[in-house]
Amino acid sequence: MTQIRGAGLGLRREMLDQLLPELPTEIDFFEVAPENWIPIGGRFKSQFEHCAAQRPISTHGLSLSIGSPDPLDIELVKSVKHFLDTYEISLYSEHLSYCSLDGHLYDLMPIPFTEEAVTHVAERIRIVQDVLDKPLVLENVSYYLAPENQLTELEFINAVIAESNCQMLLDVNNVYVNSINHKYDPYQFIGALPSAKIVYGHIAGHFDEAEDLKVDTHGAGVIDDVWALLDFAYKTHGVFPTLLERDFNIPPLVDLLAEVGKIKIIQNRYLSKAELSQQTGGV
Repeated sequence: MTQIRGAGLGLRREMLDQLLPELPTEIDFFEVAPENWIPIGGRFKSQFEHCAAQRPISTHGLSLSIGSPDPLDIELVKSVKHFLDTYEISLYSEHLSYCSLDGHLYDLMPIPFTEEAVTHVAERIRIVQDVLDKPLVLENVSYYLAPENQLTELEFINAVIAESNCQMLLDVNNVYVNSINHKYDPYQFIGALPSAKIVYGHIAGHFDEAEDLKVDTHGAGVIDDVWALLDFAYKTHGVFPTLLERDFNIPPLVDLLAEVGKIKIIQNRYLSKAELSQQTGGV
């Protein structure tokens, strides 16, 4: 399996004609939602395979619904495993949330932060990991309501990781958005996460609905406060591969490459000379 490292970009079909035939050297890896690519054939499949031949691929799923009371979709997990094996993809990440309840909800809903939910989610994670034969990597999500919680968001995430032995995708923008909306210190939050479990990261832009309400949209550039949090995350936990998410209002490729390049600049502050040489293909 090919390991990802450095700075990546979410692969969108509308980007393919700009990216190919020779992928930009600024991008170390690409991320896809496997559900969006598993059923594809024809020209898009050929273009995807051209990308996969040139760069490592990471995955970030949309439909696992790990926190739902509905039965796990084991057939989905099996199809994802086949996709990962076919393209030698080492990492499968998903959202620490749910998107089904007697049917698909078409949104990512927050799991209640309770001890019962920790046990429920951890059991389902272990099942998924057994099918995949690899750790599941779960992302901290943005959320806007938190009724009747027994635990804090941080306590819940740490408990799920500890009980399930899964790994973590640290979405720095989600930490920032939640810290404003739910009034906590984002630096304290990031600092209290388990370093050894953070294997992957996301960074993105958001929408300012109000001074005290931020909405995670992936539709704008990354702001300075979020870049500063990413810097702190590397300083605290070490450098992990990090992906720029941009899902709509997609700017010209040159602008996306500039933000990917900024991830690398921050990463390089905390890489040793040996690690820098490895990142750039030196000896």
